Formats: sequence, structure tokens, C-alpha cells
Amino acid sequence: MAHARKTTHSRRTAARKSTKRTAPKRWSQRVTKASDALDLKQGVFKLTSAKKIAASLKRSAEHSARRKTGAYRSALSMLTFYINRAGKTLPQTQRTLLERAKVELKRAFGRE
Repeated sequence: MAHARKTTHSRRTAARKSTKRTAPKRWSQRVTKASDALDLKQGVFKLTSAKKIAASLKRSAEHSARRKTGAYRSALSMLTFYINRAGKTLPQTQRTLLERAKVELKRAFGRE
């Protein structure tokens, strides 16, 4: 009887392990790709100009049919989300660029 119990336990453990492997590795990556906030252009946060990042976010926010709030708020929300999720791994130069993109986004929407 003890042997049968051990087999059942090892099957459950194996099932748990296989389920864990199929789960998304990074939930924040899934949010960025499949969020209801915006349909983002590929590589928008890798652009080299704060103005280009802001313009791309604005364009995405204005054309997105999935957003639940205003275009400005959606664009700013996605930018802030990306900065926060990157955390300490985001290089200072990239963080500075993205912070400048916030200012440019504000200008682009006439909220300065």
C-alpha cells in the first residue's frame, strides 16, 4: 500500500512540474504584448529618441480599439509600467530616455 501512495504522489508532482513549465515565463511581458491598454508597435521602448517613443505611443493609443481610458492616460500608463517593471535592470541611460519620453508625451498631447 505504501508503494501505491508513493506512485500517486510522484504522479502529482510530475503533473505540477509540467504545468509550471507551460506557464508564461514573465507576466509583465505578456501584459506588454496582450494588454487591453494599447496595441504597441514592436520595439517601441528600444527607440533611440524620446520624441520617437512619445510619437509611437501616442499613435498606438489613438488607434487602439482595446483601451479602456483616454489616449494620453493609456500611453503614459504603458510607459510607466515598462519603466517600473524593468526596475534596477534598466540602464540609467535608457531610464533617462524613457523619463524624457514622458515629458515629450505630455507635450504631444498638449498637457504641458
